[in-house]
Amino acid sequence: MALKGIVIDPGHGGSDPGAVANNIKEKDYTLLISKYMYDRFKELGVPVKLTRDSDTTLSPKERTARVKDFYGDGKDVIVISNHLNAGGGDGAEVIYALRNSSTLSKKILDEIEKEGQNVRKYYQLRLPSNPQKDYYFMLRDTPNNESVIVEYGFIDSTGDDVEQIKNNYENYAEAVVKAVAEYKGIPYTSKSSNTYIVKKGDTLWDIAKKYNTTVAKLKELNNLKSNTLQIGQILKISGTTTPSNQDTEDNIDYIKYTVKSGDNLYSIANKYGTTVNKIKELNNLSSNIIKVNQVLKIPNNYITYVVKKDDTLWDIAKKYNTSVSTLKKLNNLTTTTLQINQKLMVPNS
Repeated sequence: MALKGIVIDPGHGGSDPGAVANNIKEKDYTLLISKYMYDRFKELGVPVKLTRDSDTTLSPKERTARVKDFYGDGKDVIVISNHLNAGGGDGAEVIYALRNSSTLSKKILDEIEKEGQNVRKYYQLRLPSNPQKDYYFMLRDTPNNESVIVEYGFIDSTGDDVEQIKNNYENYAEAVVKAVAEYKGIPYTSKSSNTYIVKKGDTLWDIAKKYNTTVAKLKELNNLKSNTLQIGQILKISGTTTPSNQDTEDNIDYIKYTVKSGDNLYSIANKYGTTVNKIKELNNLSSNIIKVNQVLKIPNNYITYVVKKDDTLWDIAKKYNTSVSTLKKLNNLTTTTLQINQKLMVPNS
């Protein structure tokens, strides 16, 4: 059956925060996940709507009414309700409607698992007072749609869910997009850095600055006659440009190191995870002799990370698959205390 449209439902919102733990509010992340999905489905050319696109309160009745108002209550509509779990477990799970098969739910969990998240189960849940009906209103009151509830992880997990939710939510959202595309036979392409979907408040100048290009180039590439943009409009971005993230992370071809007393090429190579030969090649050295205060180029196996509020060395080490001791050694730190906006050298794993 042809797909009429997709409705994405960011769970909770407004006065209803959903589950709250570990500096995570469910309503915030469900909105982030849902907006990412919305942009991706638009990019793939799929008709898609959001039940909410801001931090607003919706009653169950209002929420399901919006679903039906968008594309109707037919079987040719997919409804994805995004949530985070609580209760001390670990991993993702999907609940699907009693009227539907498990095929889509299984695909979603399979794709999320490929992104490194633990998966628990896909299942159905019946209303105790009437086992013929679904337990959750979003499944029960979207009567014929193919509706699923995706729980991406537990915000009170004693495992790794908390960090995975914070760091990998876009990957998990992308996994759902891919699963739905494959399920409905929609041509799928991975997220491209060569296109940009216009958001509220965007201007050509903002976008040009973000992607290290110019307004003139954007207009020429997209055949634009004016600077007027529409929310949801897809712009082509020059393939030679990349988003400018210099305020958070900085990738360059090499880093500079000033030789200190007692240094040798082997100790420097060992410290920076490279080889003596690579350092010699990069610096045109014909021997292993180096001098104090000599500036060497070191092959860049690192990025510069800018410390944000609430960051700890443990958090950063886990995110970049390294250790606290390695970070302290690389950055000549004598304590684990960090300052906001402090720049750290981090292995680029």
